[in-house]
Amino acid sequence: MHFDAEFFVAAGFVLFVMLLGYLGVHRTITAALDGRIKKIESELAEAKRLREEAAAVLASYKKKAADAEIEAASIVTQAKAEAENLAKENAARMADFIERRRKQAEAKIAMAEAQATADVRAAAADAAVRAAETVIRSQTTGTAAENLVASGIQDLKRLLN
Repeated sequence: MHFDAEFFVAAGFVLFVMLLGYLGVHRTITAALDGRIKKIESELAEAKRLREEAAAVLASYKKKAADAEIEAASIVTQAKAEAENLAKENAARMADFIERRRKQAEAKIAMAEAQATADVRAAAADAAVRAAETVIRSQTTGTAAENLVASGIQDLKRLLN
């Protein structure tokens, strides 16, 4: 047989592989690979758990956002209703205020008319008294006339005022 360099390389390789098998290197490598696989699997499981947790948080925030939008819409609707009620109330107050002012003005006008009527009557009564006094003085003479004129004037004043 002829032993050349290739034979010795092949034999050395076989002996090296057998030595590795005898020392249990393949178990160490397998254990290391298994550990690496378990580490990767745990990281994947953790990533999956975090993803599910993130999805739950996202859903929670979306629900909160939807609830906030509904609440905001409710607040806007309530504010519009309050504004309308306030506007109606202010319009009613303004109408009431105008009505009270109109009634006050009418009352002042009626009072002024009554005062004017009373003043006209008083002026007419005074004028009638003066006219009657003048007529009676010119037509009656003496003490009886004076007594009659004085009592008539007093009666007229009392009746007309």
